[in-house]
Amino acid sequence: MSVTRLFPAARSTLARTVTARLHRLAGFALAALVLGACTSPGAGLPPLTETGRTEYRLGSGDTLRLLVFNDQRLSGEFRVNDNGTLAVPLVGSIPAAGKTVRELEASISSELQRQGLVRNAAASVEVINYRPFFILGEVERPGQYAFQPGMTVLTAVAIGGGFTYRAERDYASITRVDGTEAKEARAERQSFVQPGDVITVFERRF
Repeated sequence: MSVTRLFPAARSTLARTVTARLHRLAGFALAALVLGACTSPGAGLPPLTETGRTEYRLGSGDTLRLLVFNDQRLSGEFRVNDNGTLAVPLVGSIPAAGKTVRELEASISSELQRQGLVRNAAASVEVINYRPFFILGEVERPGQYAFQPGMTVLTAVAIGGGFTYRAERDYASITRVDGTEAKEARAERQSFVQPGDVITVFERRF
């Protein structure tokens, strides 16, 4: 006959002891999971503020093709310089950074009209080379690549040759310049990329 049948109190004490130990083990396991999550690369970053897909805004480094109707002297390929302006022959510097293509077309047409250089001035602008984005970390070919409107983090990874076998595939970080300050945030796979972004794909914790 077992001891626990002879002594019900001993059986009750044993049950409480086993239950307490199971609770402690469960607590340790939960703490380990939480600690592991907190120490995962990028886990503590604030979430990226999503702006959705918006019309492309020009910036320093973009190369544009300008066509001015009725005056080929003003047509050609021009780069938005480090000051964010476009130097157009005979016209001068026109602010370009932060504008859409349509807004820049309107600005150039208005300036041509104001200076009396072209009657019924009409300008057409096309982006032929976008300023780049950068992707680092666990991708096959990290580096600098040309930006394309509508890109997501997953698109950027594909351009960089895809994930390595060590990569964290659920999220990445994006470092983005906001005014004069660079801010890093946690981005999801479908988060939209902006020109000049630095994307970091983290190493997965096994």
